[in-house]
Amino acid sequence: MKREDLSDLMTFLAVAEARSFTKAAVRLGTSQSAVSQVVRRLEDRLGVRLLTRTTRNVAPTEAGRRLAERLRPALDEIEAELETLDQIRSTPSGLLRITATYDSAHDLLEPVVSQLMQDFPDIAVEISVDARLVDIAKDGFDAGVRLGEQVDADMIAVPIGPDLSMRVAGAPAYFDRAGRPQTPHELTDHDCINLRLQTLGGLYAWEFEKDGRPLSVRVEGRYTSDDPALNIKMALKGGGLVCLPDQLLTGHLKTGALETVLEDWCPPFPGYHLYYPSRRQMTPAFRLLLDRLKAQRQALMRG
Repeated sequence: MKREDLSDLMTFLAVAEARSFTKAAVRLGTSQSAVSQVVRRLEDRLGVRLLTRTTRNVAPTEAGRRLAERLRPALDEIEAELETLDQIRSTPSGLLRITATYDSAHDLLEPVVSQLMQDFPDIAVEISVDARLVDIAKDGFDAGVRLGEQVDADMIAVPIGPDLSMRVAGAPAYFDRAGRPQTPHELTDHDCINLRLQTLGGLYAWEFEKDGRPLSVRVEGRYTSDDPALNIKMALKGGGLVCLPDQLLTGHLKTGALETVLEDWCPPFPGYHLYYPSRRQMTPAFRLLLDRLKAQRQALMRG
């Protein structure tokens, strides 16, 4: 059905129920002549008379009465659905599906999501933990959380975590035994704990930068894992050096269980971002999540 057909039917129904072109015109916010023209056009298109007109009265014909009886419940149902959409648009509710890495899910999403669900019982959240780069539109996610440098340029990306830095760290016992590297080039003489990338399957090349000059080093060692937590455990036991984001090492650095080297070769880089396809038709639930994640980032930056 064309849009103008539905509009014409609604105009006819207004006349049939009001039994007056004048009253229908007032209800529809238009002129009497415009209403009359619409009804005449509809009758011509259907090839049947829908209204009988006299100088004092307007009444549906038998065909008009049957059409009006069928139209009213159908239009009522449409209006009810539109009201439901209005409620969805204005009330924080519904399911939010988000894909995130392990650490961003635990450190950034979970604190915000748990409080959001307490404050708004009609909001449900599903978090899928995955190291892979996910096509959120194809896989039915509302948004994803990844490092800023990993987000496609056609996505809207909002920073939700502080900037990060990679840190080279080892246990004091390791440094007592093997010494401390002064430049990334000296890492080739050390036992380094390799991290196998879950996304691509290759080994992470340790990345450095100084005075605007980037440097990648392919390190060697006897231990490799695709789990950063396992690599940290090995480093804590003096098994070698790790190169991981500072947020994963902070607790151990504070206690002195691990110590860092090559600090001046490890500048900060953009941290985690929430990315999504479009700002259009953003639901209240998603807007709340985004605003609270941004507020949490500001708090983390201050503290």
